[in-house]
Amino acid sequence: MKFTAFKVHEKLNHGIFQEAEKKYYTFGSMELSKEYKDISDFIENHTQEDFDKIGYYCSAGFPDSIPFFEEGKVRVEAPISEPRHNLLCIGLNYADHVTEFRKDSEIPEIPVFFSKRALKIVGPEGCIDNRGHWTDELDYECELAVIIGRQGKDIPEELAEEYIFGYSVGNDLTARDLQRDHKQWFKGKSLDTLTAMGPHIVHKSALPLPLKLEIKSFINGEIRQNSNTENLIFNIPKLISTLSKGMTLVPGDIILTGTPRGVGMGFKPPKFLKPGDSVECFIEKIGTLKNRVL
Repeated sequence: MKFTAFKVHEKLNHGIFQEAEKKYYTFGSMELSKEYKDISDFIENHTQEDFDKIGYYCSAGFPDSIPFFEEGKVRVEAPISEPRHNLLCIGLNYADHVTEFRKDSEIPEIPVFFSKRALKIVGPEGCIDNRGHWTDELDYECELAVIIGRQGKDIPEELAEEYIFGYSVGNDLTARDLQRDHKQWFKGKSLDTLTAMGPHIVHKSALPLPLKLEIKSFINGEIRQNSNTENLIFNIPKLISTLSKGMTLVPGDIILTGTPRGVGMGFKPPKFLKPGDSVECFIEKIGTLKNRVL
């Protein structure tokens, strides 16, 4: 199941994308037991009956009586555009990313956590806006996003998958000069439009743990990052378990799991983003998130 948000004639809809048929279906067209205003609402409040009904349609096919929108006639938006809380982020979670700046850097022994503010998450084809020249060192970070589906605290690693709703592609964009000048990561990662996610949320039933997915980024078609999620230093169960120790995770929380080698700052000289650049983040079995720099 691929949960999606999309606009038709500027009206925002939420529902399901059937990739094989290239069709979009809204929650409202499926005659579910209640109305769901968006995907966050569905994640938090869906009934098992509604979930099973959608799952049946996705596997057996949607009836002809259910209206749909064709791919190419919709504008896909971020599946969660207005997160309930700051995004939960993990830094230095690929060994090659740790060492691309300093070869003698130590691999972290425990996860490095930080958060980033995102009043509105940019979706596929959305723009990264630096027209105010807030930064001269705009960078990209392709990351696997984990979306929490169930409230939990002190979650054991062996039960972590039970608390996941699904996965998406994230771009943890960063103003490196602000990150450096303020001597911490929050400001440099929290400018407006510096968080992108999409194109959909793939339900965990399609991607059972442990994940072994190719993760890549491309700038103007040039491959920059090329790794696999199996190379995470701290895997997803470890991250969820550690984060939840003494801290409650809630449905709709988004965890960005870290980025591999190949970010712009890692090159000599650095390859920071410029106006007009096309940024593509790809994760196998999830999709491609494409954005443009203003």
